Amino acid sequence: MTVSTDAQEADGGPVNGAYVTDTRCGLVGEVIGRDAGFVRLRPPAGGAEWECPESALRAATAREQLIARNALANARSRGDVCR
Repeated sequence: MTVSTDAQEADGGPVNGAYVTDTRCGLVGEVIGRDAGFVRLRPPAGGAEWECPESALRAATAREQLIARNALANARSRGDVCR
């Protein structure tokens, strides 16, 4: 997986809180954990979490990150998300 240096651990994996794209389905998720080659992701605006193999991730583009942050802000304003 290719991520920017400020969004990766020493082993090259994504850090918690980073936005990444699951290339299997094109969804953007926020990293909430890692274990045994899998990354646990959460949709930015809430919803069901999912796991993805680290090999199927790529760093979210600036555009994808902006869309994700906007979705989170909109969900917060509706009271749908409280993080």
